[in-house]
Amino acid sequence: MQQRHGRLRERLETVRARAAKSSTWRTSTQILFRLVNKDGFVPVRTRLSREDLAFLAGAREEVIAFADLTLRLVDLHRPQEAGGGITSDPDRPIRRCRACMSRWPCPTYRTITEALDP
Repeated sequence: MQQRHGRLRERLETVRARAAKSSTWRTSTQILFRLVNKDGFVPVRTRLSREDLAFLAGAREEVIAFADLTLRLVDLHRPQEAGGGITSDPDRPIRRCRACMSRWPCPTYRTITEALDP
């Protein structure tokens, strides 16, 4: 189990490092949207570094994998009503996470929403 954890951590750190070394396209895309031709494409001429190419080569698959991971975590860490628990308001029982049983919203769900909410 520890080897698996180590491999996963190494993969995530590699993705993070690759992304950090590549150039951002955020400001360029605003200009590129205006250059879309009648066929729906943008002719792009740019200089890409090795780091940019390494990032772009795997970016699609990595984004899909992270989206799948996040969806699975969100499906696991969702609220359930705390049956039989003590509450001062029977109309609003204490809610807990189905996976970790922490009070809702649980730390995992809060972390995901903090990371993804703009």
